[in-house]
Amino acid sequence: MLAQSATDFKRRKILITNALPYANGELHIGHMVGFLQADIWARFQRLRGHQVSFVGGDDQHGTPIMLGAEKQGISAQELIDQTEQSHLEALAAFHISLDNYTSTHAPENQELCNEIYQRLHDDGQIEVRTIMQAYDEEKGMFLPDRYVKGTCPKCKSADQYGDNCEVCGTTYDTTDLIEPYSVLSGKPPIEKASDHYFFTVSAFAEMLEQWRSSDALQPEIANKLAEWFEGGLRDWDISRDAPYWGFEIPNAPGKYFYVWLDAPIGYMASHKVLCKQSGDDWNEYWQAGSDTELYHFIGKDIVRFHTLFWPAMLHAAGFRIPTGVSVHGFLTVDGAKMSKSRGTFINAATYLEHLNPEYLRYYFAAKLGAGVVDMDLNLDDFIARVNSDIVGKMVNIASRCAGFISKRFDGQLANSLATLELQTSMQNASEKIAQQYENREFSQAMRSIMALADQANQYIDEKQPWVLIRDENSVAEVQEVCTVGLNAFRMLCIYLKPVLPELIKNAEAFLNVEPLSWVDLQQPLLDHKINRFKPLMTRIEPDAVNNMIEDSKESLQAEIDPNSPLGQDPISAEINYDEFAKVDLRVAEIVAAEHVEGADKLLQLTLDLGGEHRNVFAGIKSAYDPADLVGRKTVMVANLAPRKMRFGLSEGMVLAAGPGGDELFVLTPDDGAQAGMRVK
Repeated sequence: MLAQSATDFKRRKILITNALPYANGELHIGHMVGFLQADIWARFQRLRGHQVSFVGGDDQHGTPIMLGAEKQGISAQELIDQTEQSHLEALAAFHISLDNYTSTHAPENQELCNEIYQRLHDDGQIEVRTIMQAYDEEKGMFLPDRYVKGTCPKCKSADQYGDNCEVCGTTYDTTDLIEPYSVLSGKPPIEKASDHYFFTVSAFAEMLEQWRSSDALQPEIANKLAEWFEGGLRDWDISRDAPYWGFEIPNAPGKYFYVWLDAPIGYMASHKVLCKQSGDDWNEYWQAGSDTELYHFIGKDIVRFHTLFWPAMLHAAGFRIPTGVSVHGFLTVDGAKMSKSRGTFINAATYLEHLNPEYLRYYFAAKLGAGVVDMDLNLDDFIARVNSDIVGKMVNIASRCAGFISKRFDGQLANSLATLELQTSMQNASEKIAQQYENREFSQAMRSIMALADQANQYIDEKQPWVLIRDENSVAEVQEVCTVGLNAFRMLCIYLKPVLPELIKNAEAFLNVEPLSWVDLQQPLLDHKINRFKPLMTRIEPDAVNNMIEDSKESLQAEIDPNSPLGQDPISAEINYDEFAKVDLRVAEIVAAEHVEGADKLLQLTLDLGGEHRNVFAGIKSAYDPADLVGRKTVMVANLAPRKMRFGLSEGMVLAAGPGGDELFVLTPDDGAQAGMRVK
């Protein structure tokens, strides 16, 4: 994917962006996966001597912002200002080396959105089409896809979003839902005609096919694009109706740019602000045919916008397309989705109250590769790996050698090395480690670096300066041995500088040197006075991790629809007793349970209703091991009409409570309840 090899030292001009966090809440450690991946790569490129611009900002538009502000009783502007400040503080604390942070509501972004839209319009790539949309009469607004739920038109699964079914994976229009309801009011929306503005993505199929076949994308992402091509490229609706928090489309009163049009343009705007400050030439980076490099770091949930719509829009508007898009997976904690009730949904601010941010920087680096795979933060492994690698191996080298140099040699390093073998070995690893960084194989780079730390510690163990110092005839050798050790430490500092910038800054002060760069690997530090050593990093204490988890726990009230920005229960509309009496709730015994091949959330249950067996597909896979359910009694809706799913016929519904995901709890009757009993 990456344009130049690590051995090519022609000074490159590189622009790096990270996905813009949405301005409706605090940053959490899941956000840090992308930010740290981008930051480590940016710092590595700077360390190598290249010109790097790393920009970002907040994604500040869309219906959730508008409704979230309404819920809090403040203006949308006040909400995004508050959120942006908290994001900036968290990013600074995690040492994210952004050169500029300009959010999408900035005037520079509006100017660029208007310019790009006008270019597309003048070129005939904008079409106005009348479409039918879901409209909430009670709220007086058109409903975005995620604010409508109903039954999937294909597999008939209930409570699915208005754009795609999470059970069978079908994509559809909101108007295709069966028995839809608004998540804002709980009322069925009506269909209402509206003129919308479409960007003709389909006109750029040939260009996008070339893009898909290039080395700009990871193989997994290129394959995903191929699936979208198979179904035929659909033009992209870039407009939304008032009321909407965003930029109004020029010459289209009451129509606003869809948030996903102006969000990636936010990269361009943030970079434009930086160029105004630095004097760099913005056009040089963004003009078609530019030989500068542009890389986006994003999560796998926003691939379609960045790898399909975005390059097509840039190309159509006469701008360059990205050199590469680097996609990472999601973060899990202890093998499961982050959970507020378990305390593993950890906000960045909560983490920082308890732990050094560089612990997480190193651990993520030790786990990150170039593939699109989810990453697990195993808390026991987190403690062990940081304590072993950084404290026990890397920092330990300096602490073992510095005392002898300070006490016996007045802080002066020897003018020669006791051996060149270790120095040469560590220098020879430089291109391998550089290539691993370049290719974003950070986990491989950390393994290579820690192998060098092992060599350095082994050398010190073999030489035993604490023994040599007792012999007056060996004192000079102690100085040379410790000089070898401290030079090894210095090279490890260079290799780890993209990952541990604050630790290395303190190490540079200890070594009494200017900021280290990659070229400093070539020459040892000799006949040089160092400063007194101070501890560079302390061990992670398990109590600190446990306290962080406790402080992250929330007592959650179950919500029927957790996606409602107003926190309302979407089906709270009253029903009378006669309607409720139609629901036949029965005790059932689970006599068999198994995984459903091809389904992400379903388990197939066989239920005994007192002699009658029913087959039911239940969306509880994330919360239960099938073996743990067999023999358990539960409550089911026995008179629900059978639903034909692509996995088979579902003959009822098991009742469960909870916010969803791995926090679901199958309802269980008290001991003594018999299968088939009516629940009254």
